[in-house]
Amino acid sequence: MYLIVVGAGDIGTPLVELATAGGNEVVVIERDEERAERASRQYDCLVINDDATSKETLQDAGSDRADALISTTDQDAANIMVCLLAQELSIPNVVSVVHNPEHMSVFEQIGVNTMQNPQSLIAEYLYRAVSRPSIVDFMHIGEEAEVFEITVGPDAPIANMTLREADEADLLGGQTLIVAIERNGEGEPITPRGNTRIEPGDLLTVYSGIGAVPDVTDVFGHAEDAD
Repeated sequence: MYLIVVGAGDIGTPLVELATAGGNEVVVIERDEERAERASRQYDCLVINDDATSKETLQDAGSDRADALISTTDQDAANIMVCLLAQELSIPNVVSVVHNPEHMSVFEQIGVNTMQNPQSLIAEYLYRAVSRPSIVDFMHIGEEAEVFEITVGPDAPIANMTLREADEADLLGGQTLIVAIERNGEGEPITPRGNTRIEPGDLLTVYSGIGAVPDVTDVFGHAEDAD
């Protein structure tokens, strides 16, 4: 993949590291000379020390053959301008960071894929790590729903029950679904069926329409983690 990354700051730098390590052809545009020089020393990619809100700069970066552009600057106005130019130059996939939630509608109107306020996302992950340590990872879906990973505790109400038995015991509400099971570090996840038995220590991927609230996570043996 030919990827243009705009910005070599706190977000752009790890992105460049991931993209170059993945064998992609990466071009970085960074207007700050010191950051641009640092990126050119650290990563196997072309770095352009210029203003990405100029169409000429994007053309110099190879917009005509780019598969995607990701704008990561700390200014929403700059990100919007870069995305508009990228669309004008017919770059197929345009993605941007959005710092101010009030600006989300602007990005949506111009048809740009976004990641909202990464600082808030990091803060939420850190808070969740101490307030609900049983939840390994999570992802929001819509306003309330979440997909999360959680380990089954030894005294969990659902431990040693099949999914059918758990359903008959009303442990899993209509809005809770166990999507996958990882057991004993085995390579392939187990696809849950009605007769699949949940064992202590299983790492479950769970979908909950009401989020990872205590009423849901208590079933997996983590009542002590409740907020």
